[in-house]
Amino acid sequence: MTRTASSVGIVTARIAHFDVPLHLSSGAVLPQYQLVYETYGVLAEGKDNAVLVCHALSGSHHVAGQYAGDPRAVGWWENMVGPGKPVDTDRFFVIGVNNLGGCHGSTGPSSVNPVTGQPYGSGFPFLTVEDWVESQARLADHLGISTFAAVMGGSLGAMQALQWTIRFPERVRHALIIAAAPCLSAQNIGFNEVARQAITSDPHFHGGDFYAQGVVPERGLRLARMLGHITYLSDDAMMTKFGRELLGGTPRFSLEVEFEIESYLRHQGKKFSERFDANTYLIMTKALDYFDP
Repeated sequence: MTRTASSVGIVTARIAHFDVPLHLSSGAVLPQYQLVYETYGVLAEGKDNAVLVCHALSGSHHVAGQYAGDPRAVGWWENMVGPGKPVDTDRFFVIGVNNLGGCHGSTGPSSVNPVTGQPYGSGFPFLTVEDWVESQARLADHLGISTFAAVMGGSLGAMQALQWTIRFPERVRHALIIAAAPCLSAQNIGFNEVARQAITSDPHFHGGDFYAQGVVPERGLRLARMLGHITYLSDDAMMTKFGRELLGGTPRFSLEVEFEIESYLRHQGKKFSERFDANTYLIMTKALDYFDP
């Protein structure tokens, strides 16, 4: 009988605190930090069935399942992770972790700097894929996992999986590197820079210290996300999905939303600006740019 795939159900995020300083590629040091993570499935007695899922730029530790009281908060890889699914939680112990510098609970620009008592803001150090992998290895040590059955991810997450095979080949039995290149092209870096300029030129950015002002550089974040979405789809894919369709069927000769692609991009930009931190976006796109094994 074929087993029916299902959800991991209600999940709860956990926090791991680290007091051993983390020396970063930039030369900066994080004296202490925390990582937020979730787990699904059961860790085998031999601790040899663990799978680490690394998230892409806009992702988080919430890979699968739902949060109690919010059934709409479904994990971003719900179709992949769970009982009977490709990453079968009846077989594997799956870990999702929010990267350092993130805005979903791990120490990042919006976190309080213990030295100043204020959000790090512009003072948060730049990070690299190598730094993330080092911090993830510490989380694995914290959980008593010496070897992963697999490390996997897409896009920026795939770069982390690749770095795991370079930095800790003895700790990874398999790596699933999805939709990624070993390094960005000059054009990719250029697109990222335009997105960053959209954010830093927003009058509400305040040099990265907008938290104290009680504002968010929402306009810049919207533009950055809209640009990002254009780069995520090929010209052929966009024509297939949206074409040149007008929402009302006929042109209105205005600057309001008329084409389906305009509506899609504005919707994605607005949704992103409501849940993501501007400084995190800057740091993570720079990490994409820097990675070159």
